[in-house]
Amino acid sequence: MNLINTFILPAVAASLLTATTAQAGDIVNVYSARKEALIKPLLDEFSATTGIKVNLITGKADALLKRLQVEGSATPADLFITVDVGRLHRAKEAGVLKPVSLPSLEKRIPKALRDSESYWYGLTLRARPIIYAKNRVNPDELSTYEALADAKWKGRICLRSSQSVYNQSLVAATIDAIGAEAAQDWMGSMVDNLAKAPSGGDTDQLKAVSAGVCDVTIANTYYLARLINSSKEAEQSVASQLAVFWPNQQGQGALGRGAHFNVSGAGFTKYGKHPKQAQILLEYLVSATAQAWYADINNEYPVVAGVEVSEALKGFGVYKMDPIDLETLGENNRQAVQLMDRAGWR
Repeated sequence: MNLINTFILPAVAASLLTATTAQAGDIVNVYSARKEALIKPLLDEFSATTGIKVNLITGKADALLKRLQVEGSATPADLFITVDVGRLHRAKEAGVLKPVSLPSLEKRIPKALRDSESYWYGLTLRARPIIYAKNRVNPDELSTYEALADAKWKGRICLRSSQSVYNQSLVAATIDAIGAEAAQDWMGSMVDNLAKAPSGGDTDQLKAVSAGVCDVTIANTYYLARLINSSKEAEQSVASQLAVFWPNQQGQGALGRGAHFNVSGAGFTKYGKHPKQAQILLEYLVSATAQAWYADINNEYPVVAGVEVSEALKGFGVYKMDPIDLETLGENNRQAVQLMDRAGWR
């Protein structure tokens, strides 16, 4: 069964078809830092629904950003899709995006999840909580991100490197919450608690916790969901030994601010040649259809209220999310990288 069709709401589909009848056969060109398998099925469904052909180019975020800069006004790209606000902010600062205010998107996407000047819009939410070994850690031992600096975690933490934009954004949010000096002290103590030098991606950290190399890590939840849903017994075994802890849920001020979330998002390129088709595609990506697909297939949290999450994400429990305006993460990115270096987070 086509999973996207399972979620399509007739009213949404009819609206899209009505809006795009005149554009049937038109195109929209997309540069995407999301892997093809994580976006192409949705774009294919969009084309089938609207008659608008999507030309998709995928690649690393930094490489695509550089390509947009080099191509300048000759770029064929209409939309730039990437993950993490840090990268969206870099694209904004590089001058390859243009602000486009769309009431239809502003109505559906909360203010904190889009750029205040309309340079980019969040498409999916991605949580980055603490993940721990169920047989070696009592969840009562856990409380906040900041508490991972405690001496009791000496030799018990695994982390991805400071080059990970996901970690940079976590630090950027922490700077906003507790200040630069306290954030650097926190990172320095947390680095002292590492079981091994940072290496590998989020999945590697989860496997290290499962293998007993360390007891806790910080990772995006969809990586754990992929292991849970894997057809490989070895990956299912890894997942069975891990659990999610939502940090910063209790207390006043920064300590109770909530867990860190980020977004995947998109912006209109400065020199896009098909703005109308690009707008229709963005509106589609925040429709109930697309949001349900992302939630069920990619195990990401919807940015639109009322769309159910996957069974794996439901299993991670309820949470309070840090209400920070996510554009702050981009604004604090440079300082975050500097502080990570000073703290010895390599």
